[in-house]
Amino acid sequence: MDVRNKPIGVFDSGIGGLTVAGEIMKLLPKENIVYFGDTARVPYGPKSSEVVTQFAFEGLRFLLGKDVKLIVIACNTVSATCLDKLCASSPVPVIGVIEPGARAAVAATENQVVGVIGTERTIKSCAYERAIHALNKQIKIHSKACPLFVPLVEEGWLENEAAFYTAKTYLESLKKQGIDTLVLACTHYPLLKLTLGKVMGETVRLVDSAWETAREVQRILIDKNLKRQDNSPAFYQYFVSDNPEKFVQVGENFLKRPINPINVIDPQI
Repeated sequence: MDVRNKPIGVFDSGIGGLTVAGEIMKLLPKENIVYFGDTARVPYGPKSSEVVTQFAFEGLRFLLGKDVKLIVIACNTVSATCLDKLCASSPVPVIGVIEPGARAAVAATENQVVGVIGTERTIKSCAYERAIHALNKQIKIHSKACPLFVPLVEEGWLENEAAFYTAKTYLESLKKQGIDTLVLACTHYPLLKLTLGKVMGETVRLVDSAWETAREVQRILIDKNLKRQDNSPAFYQYFVSDNPEKFVQVGENFLKRPINPINVIDPQI
């Protein structure tokens, strides 16, 4: 097969990576996509770096087995923990979501005060602080781990009272810091945008890495002459490690397109 006609691989700990896959579908509608969400072992945020790295390499091997031409690590926790190791071990380009998200945050803020919310591991890594300060050292950053957001999204509780009061509890302290930009440093969190927007108010911009990551994918495909040449309709394959029914229910509601077929696999094989 012409390498240009091979699919793009997208890996996430669960359903959140669909926020990135969805933007790739919009920006690059001719590209085929193979998506793997490790729903059996989500959330990754509370796990050790050794365990996250193990899971990440299993996801990488799975997608390489699908003969992909590029891999997007659509998981902030993995990107913050072991992206360099994945890049060094992969025969195809691998990109993460942190640097694209940092660029979007720097472009969005006007008062130079930015909030960052993510999983425990992402926040502890200070990966966003480093990426943002590499672009603009003057920006003040206030970070907060919000571990309950991922289970809410995986359950499909996006706009109910539980989601609202959880968000209010987590974000009240960030509102007091005077941030004008809030980085959603987990690809699950954009599915909560309506709820987060209600809590933060209209004056705070919500920034996620999905669109910037899709643009990064586009840039790499152009630079490496990897854009798909086949004019047949694009195909999307979805793989999960558990609970396909919930993935389809929440995912179809978000993507506004069918998730079919859905396949359940064991990433450890």
